[in-house]
Amino acid sequence: MTENEFEKIANFLKEYIDVYGEDIFVDRDRISKLITEIPDLEVVEKGMPAKPSKLTEKETPVRKSDAPLWAFMEEIKDCKNCPLWSTRTKFVFGDGNENADIMFIGEAPGAEEDRTGIPFVGRAGQLLNKLLARINLKREDVFIANILKSRPPNNRDPLPEEIAACIPYLYKQIELIQPKIIVALGRVAAQNLLNTTDTLKQMRGRIWQYRGVDMIVTYHTAAILRNGNLLNAAIEDFKFIMETYQNKLNKPE
Repeated sequence: MTENEFEKIANFLKEYIDVYGEDIFVDRDRISKLITEIPDLEVVEKGMPAKPSKLTEKETPVRKSDAPLWAFMEEIKDCKNCPLWSTRTKFVFGDGNENADIMFIGEAPGAEEDRTGIPFVGRAGQLLNKLLARINLKREDVFIANILKSRPPNNRDPLPEEIAACIPYLYKQIELIQPKIIVALGRVAAQNLLNTTDTLKQMRGRIWQYRGVDMIVTYHTAAILRNGNLLNAAIEDFKFIMETYQNKLNKPE
């Protein structure tokens, strides 16, 4: 076994013990069927309200070239503040609506994200799209980003110095987007944003504060694909996200 192969296995086991405890589930049939078990984008959760997005209030969406958020991307897309710049294929700034009320944040780009420059693509992205559909949202209604904008080798956890170099960019994204709710996707993202060692199970199901914005923690979609037993919990988390958002919209100023 090579050193890189050993590192991949070690990182995998570390992640799953932290998230699931001592039991690690491998169900290939379940994984292969998981995406098809969630309704297509046009099918929404029964009883969910119509999409309450700022998009519905805007007559003419802002073009990317006119928005401060995308101007900021142009400013930083060639960043060399940490050594990851030398191994990345593409800088992964983020994707979605610059006026989004809900912002999703993962830990770092993976191989497919590094190849395309778009966060949460491939099977993990398809699953995220369908979870959004459960609460009557589309990818274009939200904004999706990562703490790191460059992929760590072998998808290892981000290093403290990499986070320190990159997280000011995330702060600026939040400032420009001004979301009403932030959703942390996965243990690593949540622990780093909240500066805690709590398990994901301990962080779910409640409202946290991050830079003055309500934040909710749920599973990373890649983890759900590996362990289908997490699907129902993730669906409940997305209902909680929408309920929290509705409550904020209905709360008197």
